[in-house]
Amino acid sequence: MKLYKLMGPDGKLYDSATRGTFGGHRGGKGYGRMDCRSAQLWIAKGYYVKHRVFFADEATAIAAGYRPCATCMKDRYPIWKQAVACTSTRTQALAHYRKMIDL
Repeated sequence: MKLYKLMGPDGKLYDSATRGTFGGHRGGKGYGRMDCRSAQLWIAKGYYVKHRVFFADEATAIAAGYRPCATCMKDRYPIWKQAVACTSTRTQALAHYRKMIDL
């Protein structure tokens, strides 16, 4: 059986028999869809791969401290920006964002 490395809500990696549904970048702390045009471009150039992480779902990505991608999450990204604008820390913005999208 193939195992996949996923990141949990605590930011720690674990083995899973199920593939992740969202990918992320450790440096920018962004998450997005697996077919993200921007991520695929950086992966093709070889710059993104060593910083790539995967999440079982969107709620886990947010709990781990990641924000939505501006490229592939066009419906979620403006909500994230709104959450950032009305809070003073990233942690507060993530909590507010999560409430705003009802997760």
